[in-house]
Amino acid sequence: MVELDQFKSELAGYREPLDEVTASLGLDDKKAKIEELEREMEAPGFWDDPDTSNAKMKDLKNMKDIVQTVDDLRSRYEDIETLIEMGYEENDESLIPEIGEELSSFASDLDSLRISTLLSGEFDRNNAILKLNAGAGGTESCDWASMLYRMYTRWAEKKGYAIEVLDYLDGDEAGIKSVTFQVNGENAYGYLKSEKGVHRLVRISPFNAQGKRQTSFVSLDVMPEIDADLDVEIADDDIRVDTYRSSGAGGQHINKTSSAIRITHLPTGIVVQCQNERSQHMNKDKAMQMLKSKLYMLKLEENKEKLDDIRGEVTEIGWGNQIRSYVFQPYKLVKDLRTGVESGNVDAVMDGALDPFIGGYLKYLNNGGKA
Repeated sequence: MVELDQFKSELAGYREPLDEVTASLGLDDKKAKIEELEREMEAPGFWDDPDTSNAKMKDLKNMKDIVQTVDDLRSRYEDIETLIEMGYEENDESLIPEIGEELSSFASDLDSLRISTLLSGEFDRNNAILKLNAGAGGTESCDWASMLYRMYTRWAEKKGYAIEVLDYLDGDEAGIKSVTFQVNGENAYGYLKSEKGVHRLVRISPFNAQGKRQTSFVSLDVMPEIDADLDVEIADDDIRVDTYRSSGAGGQHINKTSSAIRITHLPTGIVVQCQNERSQHMNKDKAMQMLKSKLYMLKLEENKEKLDDIRGEVTEIGWGNQIRSYVFQPYKLVKDLRTGVESGNVDAVMDGALDPFIGGYLKYLNNGGKA
């Protein structure tokens, strides 16, 4: 059958990438390290230092997950081979839909694993903190910010990540002026760093009485959550701390009291806000942690010209600065302007189907910034 010939050829094409990704992961070393850590766990005093033991347990789980993922992929490869052979031997067309579905799922999971091997940055494994800011355009831009917030929360849900809203400001009529939220999960920052920049929307605005097409912009800042014990000195004279009352449609997420905190770092102009925690003290601690993380990232760059990039700021939320365009009318297309990755299924993208764009960007980075 022609379909079986096609499936066999497609599956054979995945053999080399599967072998390559297996070799790149150093599974033998990981298995040896797993055995070593499991022996350490059984030793007296392993839990005497909770921070160290918890870090080792996290490493252990991560290595076990990788080994299990590769073992599962290899087993599924062999299962698909067996199904194809059964189809030939029994001339059974009823197996074709099952083989096609299994092959598609296998290809998707293999690509996800290959992309994860590109995560080698110092903070790629950390949680991510995202901040969406509506640009010029009033209600339309605020609505666009709320659409992007939903897109990222849906993507996170599909990954099994947890969302924690840190700061939320309603639009005047609809949508969101700004929202800061944390995505908690393994490699969250490694994946989401690709999303930092200006996102452009083209559509017929429901807020435009003339029914004209309108262009709107929203900027997204992405930074890693870095441990609170960072060695970053911040002088009291260098910061201004303001308190304000939490507000907005994020009410189900946030604590509406006068405990919200805004910290401005005067030398750099960096501003961080938190209104999620239950007390002013806790909000201040979280905001200081965010500020230290930003300043630490800035210190790593050791280049004043890159200040705006580290602060997650763009000089203008508008034309010329966008990383991705989302066109709803007169045609449907989402296109990343850095990598050239695009999709005509706008609805799926807005429902969280971001992996092709994230994978494209990580490959782009790995290729020295070439699409």
